[in-house]
Amino acid sequence: MKPTIFYRYLFYMGGLLILALGLTLNTKAGLGVSPIISVPYSLSLIFGFNFGNMTLVFYCVFVLIQIFIHIVQCRQSASHEEKNKAFFTFIMILLQIPLSIIFTRFLNIFSMLLPEFSYQTQTISGYMLRAAVLILAILCTGIGAAMSLSMRLVPNPGDGIVQAIADCIHKTVGFTKNCFDLLNISITISIGLLLAGKLTGIGIGTVIAVFGVGRTIALFQHFTLYKMNELAGLETVR
Repeated sequence: MKPTIFYRYLFYMGGLLILALGLTLNTKAGLGVSPIISVPYSLSLIFGFNFGNMTLVFYCVFVLIQIFIHIVQCRQSASHEEKNKAFFTFIMILLQIPLSIIFTRFLNIFSMLLPEFSYQTQTISGYMLRAAVLILAILCTGIGAAMSLSMRLVPNPGDGIVQAIADCIHKTVGFTKNCFDLLNISITISIGLLLAGKLTGIGIGTVIAVFGVGRTIALFQHFTLYKMNELAGLETVR
């Protein structure tokens, strides 16, 4: 195996592990989870479902939506080159399913290993501990996402659906990501109020995650993207 291929998959798998750790820490802090996992997390709390398995179900829904969008776009393709590109994209979308299975197993493993910080006493020190866990969760989520996305392999379904919608509506990924986060937050709030009579999974941590994860990705890529791409044999887009 070439060293560049080794580094590419090392950064990719390492990024997925760090991302799974960050998302799990986010749920353990008890201050509100990231918008992208707020819906499955809320349902897992209300109905007692396994968090990783519930996330897998939603990731599969994201994949189905991407396939639908891709089929609609394929009907507009005419050239042979565009059809070949469409076929390759379809394979990459399907590969998100086995990726989701592996990724959500990481979530379950970390959920079993990490303690529940949300049960800390309602004291200043308890809140400070939970805030520290939340900050660590946001840093891990941003770094993990930056590492895995930079390697340009199979995207996480949460990132894949944002990219697919952005291409469909001809908007930037950043704008689409913000809208998708707001949609997830709205659904989670509705589920909590209708089924549990209270907010579940939504808190100050959710708001911080919306802005903090994006800034962490940008900062991490600013300092490390060139070196990571050099080791992985990828061209850095400036």
